[in-house]
Amino acid sequence: MQVDYAEPHLARGRRILAAHPELRALAGPRALSAVWIVVLVSAQIAMAVALGPQSWHIWLPVAYIIGATIDHALWVLIHECAHNLIFGARLGNRAAALTANLPLVFPAAMSFCKYHLLHHRHLGEIELDADLAGPVEARMVGRSSILKTVWLAAFVLVVGTLRPRRLTRVPFVDRWTTINLLVQAAAVVALVWWFGWAPLKYLVASSILAIGFHPLGARWIQEHYVFAPGQETYSYYGPLNRVSFNVGYHNEHHDLVTVPWSNLPRVRAGAPEFYDTLRSHGSWTGLLVAFLRDRDMTLFSRIIRPLRGEPTREP
Repeated sequence: MQVDYAEPHLARGRRILAAHPELRALAGPRALSAVWIVVLVSAQIAMAVALGPQSWHIWLPVAYIIGATIDHALWVLIHECAHNLIFGARLGNRAAALTANLPLVFPAAMSFCKYHLLHHRHLGEIELDADLAGPVEARMVGRSSILKTVWLAAFVLVVGTLRPRRLTRVPFVDRWTTINLLVQAAAVVALVWWFGWAPLKYLVASSILAIGFHPLGARWIQEHYVFAPGQETYSYYGPLNRVSFNVGYHNEHHDLVTVPWSNLPRVRAGAPEFYDTLRSHGSWTGLLVAFLRDRDMTLFSRIIRPLRGEPTREP
């Protein structure tokens, strides 16, 4: 869906703050998120070690129900790091992101931070927005429910390999992605050295499921797939926000990117006139089923706009 107007969030954020200047007090880093990172990383690694000797019919359901939920929550906290919403200093946020990445196996925190900030600055610009499927990817998946299921199940591979190759204007390898790779390699070697290969099966499964074929994976459909004419971004206000650090409040996040996860519900409550008229989702599971069954809902169901400038600095 090609448009020629600018993304809506910058202007709406300014209108929100003009109407409700008290919401400025909600912005700023929240160090408690670092405690959550330590707790969740420790819990996930402990579960991997405990479940390592078990058969697949024990560790795999646990990976789907609990492990994927923990990993998804860690991705949300990495997202907070990308916006410098855990510590005031950029270096502290990067260290926190590297820590959150440890049980995810794949070294992806730093590349996520880079491409996610570009997503905000260049929303809908296919040359710079890694959240968008490219035309080849979208045509390959098409309208098929089966292919959409495979695409979502393999989403970790899609965003880790296909999307960066398409964004040729931004170098994939840089100093921080290299550091991420080395730290993650050292963590995996240490885990195997101390506990053998068995814990990795749980960790890999949890990591893939966290952003794949899972109710939590419906978030990738919820955020920017067009369900109402002219509306580019959608929020989710269902119960799974409680285990995903309010990541469903996506309009609120795009409008006021300096507000941490804990205060996003207060943005909606404090400026209801800006959000009550927008379409939102109440069930990630229902959304997942609807996306897979609806042949009119494809990877092309996104708003795109022409390139409006090159990235000016390292995200």
